[in-house]
Amino acid sequence: AVLCLGLLAAAGSAAAFSVPGMLAPMQRHTAGRALCTKVAMPSLRKATSTVQMMSGGSVTTDAKWALLFDCDGVIVETEELHRLAYNGAFEAFDLKIDGTPVVWDVPYYDILQNTVGGGKPKMKWHFGNEGWPTSKKGGVPANEDEQNSLVDDLQDEKTTIYKRIVKEAATPRPGVIRLMDEAIARTDIAAGICSAATRGGFDQVVNSLVGPDRLRRLDLIIAGDDVPRKKPDPIIYQLAAEKLGLPADRCVVVEDSLVGLRAAKGAGMPCIITYTDSTKDQDFYKEGADAVVADLSAVHLASIFGALEAGTPLLHGIADAPK
Repeated sequence: AVLCLGLLAAAGSAAAFSVPGMLAPMQRHTAGRALCTKVAMPSLRKATSTVQMMSGGSVTTDAKWALLFDCDGVIVETEELHRLAYNGAFEAFDLKIDGTPVVWDVPYYDILQNTVGGGKPKMKWHFGNEGWPTSKKGGVPANEDEQNSLVDDLQDEKTTIYKRIVKEAATPRPGVIRLMDEAIARTDIAAGICSAATRGGFDQVVNSLVGPDRLRRLDLIIAGDDVPRKKPDPIIYQLAAEKLGLPADRCVVVEDSLVGLRAAKGAGMPCIITYTDSTKDQDFYKEGADAVVADLSAVHLASIFGALEAGTPLLHGIADAPK
């Protein structure tokens, strides 16, 4: 099996905190101006961790196919949990732009999460457009090093808050754990998780909802820390195919957003979309999705890999019709 370092370590308990609920929407300078769908991604620091080959409980002996799950939005609907955690971190650091507290409201975050992948890139994108904030650390960051330091500290605080929220409130989406179990029981199908999330929050989700025993039986786990660029860049799925030794067209990806879909299709992989409330209005078929469903409750391996072997559409009779 292929496994990333640290993923089976139990997440530590977070200190008590106060998460703001429905905070007053931020009065953004860009009010009334829609976020563009093509963005200049901020430069990312080189990833410091690597994917390692490790022995585990996988029964895969001769993989002919792979089933790769995204985490946030696929295994669990985390959008609102992430938003609350970001706002909690912004409040803890007394973040303000031109004297106005930084708050990501629901409509803004729905667009943001479908535009930019990864937490630190989201913050850098936002501050790059809205202006860099003052904080409890001092005035507006004077250079890139100070900007990176602020974002790193905010991400750490956000992760601490997010871990507590996940532990207390998160539940798996319908059908995902059952479908994962079907895949890990097959000797000819490799199963894995490929998430853009940083390991701190990702660990809490997969340990709490997937469980350490099931994680040991997966063939591949890659977190956002393990690649130099976030989705929609396809590198995370390209790396998965390379590590599994499979061609891209034999690796099926399950995603929930346009960002993830673009990463999968950029890697040349079939992609099933299981949309959420915040992504349900997106035209996934226009972007190349092979099948779109509300959840995975009616999806089984036969409707995926049987269809691929027969050359028929994925999830025939199950998937939503194109818009």
